[in-house]
Amino acid sequence: MSEKSKDTAVTVSTPSDATAPAKGSGGEVLLKVTGLQKHFPIKKGLLQRQVGAVHAVDGLDFEVRAGETLGVVGESGCGKSTMGRLITRLLEPTGGTIEFEGKDITHLGVAGMRPMRRDVQMIFQDPYSSLNPRHTIGTIVGAPFKLQGVEPEGGIKKEVQRLLSVVGLNPEHYNRYPHEFSGGQRQRIGIARALALSPKLVVADEPVSALDVSIQAQVVNLLDDLQQELGLTYVIIAHDLSVVRHVSDRIAVMYLGKIVELADRDALYKAPMHPYTKALMSAVPIPDPKRRGAKSERILLQGDVPSPISPPSGCRFHTRCWKATEICRTTEPPLLELRPGQRVACHHPENFEDQAPQDTVLLTAAKEASELLGETALEESAETSAAVAAEVSGGAPEATGTAKTPATADAEEAEAAAEAEAGSADADSDSDAGSGESADADADAEAGGSADADAAEPEGSGGTGKTPGKSSDK
Repeated sequence: MSEKSKDTAVTVSTPSDATAPAKGSGGEVLLKVTGLQKHFPIKKGLLQRQVGAVHAVDGLDFEVRAGETLGVVGESGCGKSTMGRLITRLLEPTGGTIEFEGKDITHLGVAGMRPMRRDVQMIFQDPYSSLNPRHTIGTIVGAPFKLQGVEPEGGIKKEVQRLLSVVGLNPEHYNRYPHEFSGGQRQRIGIARALALSPKLVVADEPVSALDVSIQAQVVNLLDDLQQELGLTYVIIAHDLSVVRHVSDRIAVMYLGKIVELADRDALYKAPMHPYTKALMSAVPIPDPKRRGAKSERILLQGDVPSPISPPSGCRFHTRCWKATEICRTTEPPLLELRPGQRVACHHPENFEDQAPQDTVLLTAAKEASELLGETALEESAETSAAVAAEVSGGAPEATGTAKTPATADAEEAEAAAEAEAGSADADSDSDAGSGESADADADAEAGGSADADAAEPEGSGGTGKTPGKSSDK
């Protein structure tokens, strides 16, 4: 009994490991890429001589295991889409090797790739240009069955209608044309076409970028369900880091045609080791205002991405890196495994004990300083306004109940004197205008203080209301 129970325990543990977050780590290698390169030539002149090349993809090394999802992130123009087209053999590589299920497919022709198309499919980024406008949806989604000579159960039409319902479309749209659908609906048509033959590897280039926010979650969950049901393997290219984190088991970060970091999802988001990865993660906003203090550091990269026509020497990120040294400018760092399951191409990786902390652009300290300065200025302005109001109304400055510094008191006295002088002049002009003797107001004030009598008459108490103004004038 004990031996049987042990055997049973081993049998149960194997599938549970397969469904763990790193479920692809124990499976067989489905796709292996070594030194993959793609250079697009630049030709000029009458004879169309090559004068340069765009280094779109310049040396990629990675593996994709059966049943896992590899996410690829990076800035626009770093070569993500080109890499996706290379591993599906829609583009001819300049160098390197591509192996699918142990078979080298790097330089297979159209006839050689035709049997492989059943196992390798791609979801394109632009749903408008990837669908033939002259064909109906039924013809587009049913084309893989005809090209591969596959006859599904119940016929092609029934299978196509089932696929349309799976991706959230009405099966009655079978006879419609692509121009009758929105962008999100066209993207779902492309997903249905890619999943028609139940492929082993699906390369999804921005699969949810054209969809509404309310539909993105449905499509992402659909891809997860199909992966579990059909045993699919995904290579998902995306800009949305939250989507990549949700669907991926491992994540590759690309920069200017190269992979700078490749790690498990949790390790990459918790402790990124490449400075570029850390800058990307710091740019992710936190929508919850209660967690505003959780992300205290924001790294601002200076400059733009260098041109892929003439990439920088050494580390390609050294022109924008805050930790760059002389070795970064001269020597290209290899992609090494610095931690279990985490490969980094950097001479000065982050979160390493032997690396001294470098200067980083921190917005938190500057924000706190600006808030503190703003509060101080507001307090001083409020105190000054209260003192001036008290002087004008005839109250004592101490009525505000606030302690004043000598500099603040001097400023308040000067402003109070100016206000009182202006108020006295206004009162004199008003009283003289009422009596019709505005021309002789200054002379009467000098001769005998008739202005004091005029100003004191409305109060009827000896002119106490104008005493501060007169004392300040004298």
